[in-house]
Amino acid sequence: MVAQVTDSNFKSEVLEVKDTLVVVDFFAEWCGPCKMMSPALDQVSLQLGDSAKIVKLNTDENQNMSAQYQITGIPCLIVFKNGKEIERLVGFRPAPQLLQDIKGLM
Repeated sequence: MVAQVTDSNFKSEVLEVKDTLVVVDFFAEWCGPCKMMSPALDQVSLQLGDSAKIVKLNTDENQNMSAQYQITGIPCLIVFKNGKEIERLVGFRPAPQLLQDIKGLM
């Protein structure tokens, strides 16, 4: 199961992580494509193990981070490395595509 992060722990759970990719799924409960993405993220998280960290951030409940990263469409995956955004993937992707996209950034 992919862990959730919030505005209050985003810095420690995402930005301060060193030497591991962190993928943040910006989502909302009402978003159909976001609901489709959830099992794909769980599957990819299991396949990647400790080589990448995948977390979710609810945009409705955590508007500070959503605004800071200018989230205008969801689902939006932002990939961080050493606290810096290195890639942004917007829209639904099936698990095999998602795995390939993330591995390509490692």
